[in-house]
Amino acid sequence: MNESLDKAYWIGLLISVVLPVLVGLVTKQVTHPGVKAVLLLALSTLNGFLVEFANPGPDYDFGTAVVLSMVAFAVGVLSHFGLWKPTGVSGKAQASLGGGSPRSA
Repeated sequence: MNESLDKAYWIGLLISVVLPVLVGLVTKQVTHPGVKAVLLLALSTLNGFLVEFANPGPDYDFGTAVVLSMVAFAVGVLSHFGLWKPTGVSGKAQASLGGGSPRSA
């Protein structure tokens, strides 16, 4: 069995890892975490649907786009709490565009 993922899927996965930093760039330290989560969900949904649209294949599959959106959101949450927050990148991203100084965790 020689299954391979198209480039669109890999690019979508990499974007999913970076989405939490993008959310940090456009929000402030005082922004409610629920608002940040909804923004991450919206960007993940957009990512999933665009990846399915960009994927070269016979037809656009809505179900696949929904699954890709859920995977993008899960990867975004995991990368935020497992990579970006512990290394301090999230706080620095929020502080970089006038979002306030990073809070100590």
